[in-house]
Amino acid sequence: MKSVVQKSPIPSNHVFIAKHLNESIFDPNWHFHSEYQLFMVLKGTGTRFIGDNVKPFKAGDITFTGPNIPHLWRSDVESNTENRKNGCEGIVVYFNEKFLGESLLQTEETIRIRRLFKKSLRGLELTGNTRKTVKKMLSKLLTMKGFDSVLELLKIINKLSQTTDIQPLASPGYVNTLKEGDTVRMNTVYAYVMKNFTRKMSITELAELTNMTPTSFSRYFRIHANKTFSEFVSEIRIGHACKLLIEKKLTASQACYESGYGTLSNFNRQFKALTQKTPSEYKRQFEMK
Repeated sequence: MKSVVQKSPIPSNHVFIAKHLNESIFDPNWHFHSEYQLFMVLKGTGTRFIGDNVKPFKAGDITFTGPNIPHLWRSDVESNTENRKNGCEGIVVYFNEKFLGESLLQTEETIRIRRLFKKSLRGLELTGNTRKTVKKMLSKLLTMKGFDSVLELLKIINKLSQTTDIQPLASPGYVNTLKEGDTVRMNTVYAYVMKNFTRKMSITELAELTNMTPTSFSRYFRIHANKTFSEFVSEIRIGHACKLLIEKKLTASQACYESGYGTLSNFNRQFKALTQKTPSEYKRQFEMK
């Protein structure tokens, strides 16, 4: 198990680092680090965890996360060895706030960038035309060297600071309370839920898995996930149902039972509570694109 707080991935003689990832799966460990991170998915699907936000991910998604917000991209193919050959692909950029210089960040000219950095502490997702523009800029950044690459990164940051095509992910009150031992335990819980969410899971079995009493586990999970365990499982199930509706083109009834729900009425209620749409409305919005 990797350490929860990883050493800086940026060499001391570099301003930032940009990587093209081509792996069987994305890093499956719940972790956080002191760098800002831009991440674009080029290939692969799965479930993304940023702070207390849980959402499916797909190719084209771009997120910007600030320092020390826990995150994890759990690939769909992780539990299926046969599908791992298809792999996951992405572009990741790490940089430190200090590369802009403290004096520059305190000027009037960088007020939007200061606001962007503050917002990124909740994690941000790009949408609309900005996502398309930044996708091209990130691909270009990979090919650049020297100070030209630094200028391109500054252009990307400036673009992010000016756009309205950006949405916060973690809830406003989210605070990272995790320590290394907590992260190992939460990784265990997340992995177990991802493998078993299509059946009924009791608090008792999760408590046994983590060597806690049911009451202690419920309290522990709520503190560190900022939600109850049942709310978390619902998010996983509805996220899976969304993928089934769009990618597999299943009916609401089929998606309901394949996502672990016993009744269609409960599924519809939970689906609308989390997406603000009925399953048919959700499916229709993607068919129109």
